[in-house]
Parts: sequence; C-alpha cells; structure tokens
Amino acid sequence: SSRWEIDYLKYDWCNTTNINPQGAYQLMSDALRAAGRPILLSMCEWGNSRPWKWAREIGHSWRTTPDIWCSFDSLRVFEAGYSQFGVMQCIQYNDTLRQYAGKGYWNDPDMLEVGNGMTENEDRAHFTMWCMMASPLILGNDLRNMNQATRDIIMNKDMIAIDQDPLGVQGLHYSDCNGLALWFKPLVDGNWAFTILNPTNEDITIDINWRKLNLTDEEVSNRSTSFDTVVYKVYNLWTHKMEGRTSQKDKIERQLVVKRR
Repeated sequence: SSRWEIDYLKYDWCNTTNINPQGAYQLMSDALRAAGRPILLSMCEWGNSRPWKWAREIGHSWRTTPDIWCSFDSLRVFEAGYSQFGVMQCIQYNDTLRQYAGKGYWNDPDMLEVGNGMTENEDRAHFTMWCMMASPLILGNDLRNMNQATRDIIMNKDMIAIDQDPLGVQGLHYSDCNGLALWFKPLVDGNWAFTILNPTNEDITIDINWRKLNLTDEEVSNRSTSFDTVVYKVYNLWTHKMEGRTSQKDKIERQLVVKRR
C-alpha cells in the first residue's frame, strides 16, 4: 500500500520445484504498479529459472546466485542439496550476465557480508566488486554494532558513486593476469573505473602498461578506453588521492604490488 510508504520489496520464491515463478512475480509486479507509488521489486529465486532472460519488464532486480554466506571463497553445501556461495563464487556467476543488466534492471548476486567476520581486505574487495558489477548494495551486517573499518567501507561515497553511475553498465571482467582479475567499468562522464582483484592469499606484483589495456566494450556500452590516445588522471577511490596519470608511451608506466586479501 502507498500508505505504508514502502520503497523496496523483496519477493522470495526460492527452493520451489515444478513451479514457473514468472506468473507469481508478474502478479506482484502488477499489484505494485497499481499501488500509486514507485516501489522497487527485488525478485529472488536463486537464478534457477534464469530471470535475467525474462524479468526485465516484471521486476527491477533479480537474484543470479544461491544465498551468499560470510566467506570470501568457500562453498557451503548442506545435506538437502542446498548450497551457499562465498563472495568469489557469486562474482564468477554474475560476471557473465552483464549484457542483461542496465538502467532500471539489475543482476543481484545477493546482499553484502561486509562487517560480518571476514578480514578488512576481504570486506573492501567484496564491496568494490559489488560496486563494479553495479549490484544492489543491500547491507547484511548489524548496523547497531559496527567498527570504524566497516563504516569506512560501506560509507565510501566514491565507491558508491561507481555502483550508482547513471550510465548503468555492469563492469567487465576484462582479463586475468598472474592470478589477478582485471575489471573495467565505463562511466557516464567518459571516465573508467578500473579494479585489480587479488583473490589469492599472496601479495602479487603486476606491471601496468596502459596501452596494453586498450579495449572496447562491444557487448554493452561500445565505449573504448583509448589509452593509446587519451591520458587519464588516476584517482584511488579507497585512499581518495590522485596517483598520477596513464601514459601514452609504449612502456611499463608503473609497477603495483596488489596485497593479498
């Protein structure tokens, strides 16, 4: 009801068998549209029926994965066959579905586990990747009891701006290098968000040659990094400081040590 001033509804048809959830979600969608108030419909059925292929006109986000749990890279399986994903499993499922996301309809790899017991680096990587994937940022921690590190992560306005960038493009898993995952996300102002994800337990050194990172996002945005012709300023969204520029020269511009999670 519009009298309740509801902005967000999660509708859950998980763990159902021999049922086509499309009709149930359409019924709820019609009811919300008739309520006289904009309400975001979050659909959850663990991605079993591939809602990214049919739900764009019904809801505004759809779960793409089983439930997440507080682990960076461990899968938890129960006797009944039900499983829970760690952060990395959610990313791996979600990163192949970017063509289905866009302004007003989003892939949802489940809520955030920031502040629930992972390390600070794992929490930061988790939050960063949800922002790079333009995922819904639904907090799953106890807001009454947070340390400063957790506050700094979930209240990082620079990172939230990447998640909510008006271009509405889910980030691209561009390549893997020496155990690291390189991600790019085009932004509305012509800039790019760039993330180096280290999923390992080791510090890894990487040489950044920007010209070798030239790419065109042919799948979704058709935007190009153009590192061979354009020099970008590099801004660190976690230190909130400028860290130099990209280079037009055909050489290694900088060497980075990417800390283990």
